[in-house]
Amino acid sequence: MTDISALIFDLDGTLVHSAPDIHAAVNMALRKLGRETLDLPTIISFIGNGIGVLTDLCLKATGGTDSETHKTALAHVLEAYQRDMTTLTRPYPGVRDALEDFHARGVPMAICTNKPAQAAVALCAALDLARFFDVIAGAEDGQPRKPDAAPLLDVITRMGAAPQSALYVGDSKVDYDTAANAGVAFRLFNGGYLNHPLPDLGAADRFEHWSDHGIAAG
Repeated sequence: MTDISALIFDLDGTLVHSAPDIHAAVNMALRKLGRETLDLPTIISFIGNGIGVLTDLCLKATGGTDSETHKTALAHVLEAYQRDMTTLTRPYPGVRDALEDFHARGVPMAICTNKPAQAAVALCAALDLARFFDVIAGAEDGQPRKPDAAPLLDVITRMGAAPQSALYVGDSKVDYDTAANAGVAFRLFNGGYLNHPLPDLGAADRFEHWSDHGIAAG
């Protein structure tokens, strides 16, 4: 794809390997509830639809849930995660260089994630990534979440761009479906948290390493 006017990225599993800190927060919450802890691959398999869904899946995997248990567990997860959000989280190799290159070429960039908005902003600031983005949009209570097209289309509008000239970069089927629902071109980072195959996505629309992303913009 050429003539890209805006680059929008997912965050967890796309720009940053955040699963270890999410894993630690979830297991702290499970221990507080007297539950068995879960391993990292299991937590990674639950990432993509937001912290509420992840918490629900973790509870179902460790004995079941109800509304009150979910509310308590979610509060524990958020408390633990906000305290140790970047203890183990790092950008993937090559991410910072890629963002520096796009920035130098004057390409407008943004983030559209199902991570809670406050956490997304704080994480990007802590890792010195916030300076690259015109918009950092995360999940807000009562608002649609990916794979609904609305969050991505809203970000593109706020950037002053058009869907047909934007590119969304993500690591999951949720991201793929979001782009499809919004009518936006998509590029898959294969090194993230892809939990479902994407047979309709060709080799030209995937990349394994950020040092070889192949995104022609600017």
